[in-house]
Amino acid sequence: MRDLLDDPEDLAILEGVMRLATAFRCQVIAEGAVTLAQGVMLLQLGCELAQGYAIARPMPAAAIPGWLAGWRSDPGWLGRSAVARDDLPLLYAGVAHRAWVGACVAFLNGAGPVPPLEPNACQFGAWLASAGLTAGRTPPGIADITALHQAGHAVAAELLALHDQGRNPEALARLGELHALRDRLLAGLAGLLTERPGADQELVAGQ
Repeated sequence: MRDLLDDPEDLAILEGVMRLATAFRCQVIAEGAVTLAQGVMLLQLGCELAQGYAIARPMPAAAIPGWLAGWRSDPGWLGRSAVARDDLPLLYAGVAHRAWVGACVAFLNGAGPVPPLEPNACQFGAWLASAGLTAGRTPPGIADITALHQAGHAVAAELLALHDQGRNPEALARLGELHALRDRLLAGLAGLLTERPGADQELVAGQ
């Protein structure tokens, strides 16, 4: 769960475990849901049970009945449904872009290799090159997402250039620009997701 939102491989592992559990008709409880955003991703994947700090901190056994009586799901989780299977690549694309932005930040902080700067060289760019197509359909907002992706790479190139010029403090001071473009791109991707027909889900506490 820890890197679910920032590592496509971790997302793939989690999805694979859930498929295996479904095949064997086992119930899945996600362990270690720490953030509200992780809870949203779990619901989008079809997982309705979780355990972790996003739900509750450890507590004495005697406190559990009172907590159960007063606990309510976060409003951001209410009404969330699993996305259509054809839209799973959109979830992976978003995680891949988060990972690329994280790699840029890590490099500027001296903790990683140079990330790919050409828009078509990153994992999200590879997805975007096919317009995120599934079953021959082109998402209507793909042009805006493409522009945001290119703008993000342009800003990253400027920040890495400042780093190479020995002006890394200036680069670090502008990370907010990169994060803002990331957030707008992810919001655009979220708008393309199609909820799978069926009852709304709500993330609940696992045991």
